[in-house]
Amino acid sequence: MNRKDFKIIAEWIQKDSTVLDLGCGDSTLLDYLVSNKNISGYGFEKDIDEVQESIKKNINVIQSDFNTGLAEYFDSNFFDYSIMTQALQENKNPDHIMLEMVRVSREGIITFPNMGFWKNRLQLGLGRMPISKSLPNQWFDTPNIHLCTLNDFEKLCEDLKITILEKKVLNNRYSSNLLLKIFPNFFGEIALYRFKKY
Repeated sequence: MNRKDFKIIAEWIQKDSTVLDLGCGDSTLLDYLVSNKNISGYGFEKDIDEVQESIKKNINVIQSDFNTGLAEYFDSNFFDYSIMTQALQENKNPDHIMLEMVRVSREGIITFPNMGFWKNRLQLGLGRMPISKSLPNQWFDTPNIHLCTLNDFEKLCEDLKITILEKKVLNNRYSSNLLLKIFPNFFGEIALYRFKKY
């Protein structure tokens, strides 16, 4: 497994738990969690090619849009954890999906690129939409429709009555430093949050 954020997420998952991965792709994360945490769970994915890759890994996967399909498939408190990595900003209604995450699971885990990162601010200040390792697309071909900063996300959690249990703010190499710890919203490129309903 190459993605370091997956290893960080795995540290937040208890062994033998149930997990839902929203926008699971080819289920690399779920496969890792099955092998290392003995979890059981489901993936949600729209792309049929990714669904087929998940099936090859013997992962339970539902081909559907999780923005509309969660209520159709899962009762409240069905899972211990629901996870969404690098997809919050691609959703039409991020607030709705976060509420659905804490409805179907005991805890939620979300990762997203931080729009407040200083290089993004600088590019905006120079009159251009930001492009970086965590935001690699041009403005006209990006899937991102709701970018946010750490402060924006935390205010949304407060408004939705969601409690943040833990957060990690990292650079694009998924490591930290002193500046990141002191000024996370300015120097952080990638945010990882663990949360639950009040």
